Amino acid sequence: MSLEDRQKEIYNSKNCQELTEYYKQWAKNYDQELVNDCSYIAPQKVVAILSQFVSKDAKILDAGAGTGLVGEILYQNGYSNLEGMDISAEMLEQARQKNVYTALYQKVMGEPLGLTTDSFDAIVSVGVFTYGHAPSSSFDELIRITKPGGYIIFTLRLDFYENSDFKLKLTGLEESGKWKLVEISDKFSPLSTAKPDGYYRVWVYQVTGLSH
Repeated sequence: MSLEDRQKEIYNSKNCQELTEYYKQWAKNYDQELVNDCSYIAPQKVVAILSQFVSKDAKILDAGAGTGLVGEILYQNGYSNLEGMDISAEMLEQARQKNVYTALYQKVMGEPLGLTTDSFDAIVSVGVFTYGHAPSSSFDELIRITKPGGYIIFTLRLDFYENSDFKLKLTGLEESGKWKLVEISDKFSPLSTAKPDGYYRVWVYQVTGLSH
């Protein structure tokens, strides 16, 4: 199955069960198809931006870690206090084999995470906020578990950003004082095969400490 066909299936997921099943089937071939076949560069782009704001000793949560592509690059760049979470047990098993995380959790974004308030210096989330995936309500819990002054850094697919409630949610959280916008990157194509509607930007927010 081509990557484009896989994406169509995944983006049309109607619920968590469907999404989990798709990733269960894809887990073992994910890195090969995405990185080797399609030159997936989003993790590198995000880590380069994160490194401008987050110190090497920071405790970082990789939210929607998948097979651990982001964690692996963070680790290669000197970040070793890494934890990860994902909806798919099979994807997490692939991440575990990379030996870069101190803990991994099977969690559903948008639901209560059961993680301690003010736990992390930074949260990174790459390729997670797109069609059929984590809802905008995920940010409430991500803010809760981030320390005051910590960073939440994530990609958003641009056509999804324009056609979803994410723009309203992000600005609403800023207007209510939960976080402040630090940076939005230039748009970039995450894949060598990306269509014009497949561009990403990276958003960087700093949690204010007024969230709880």
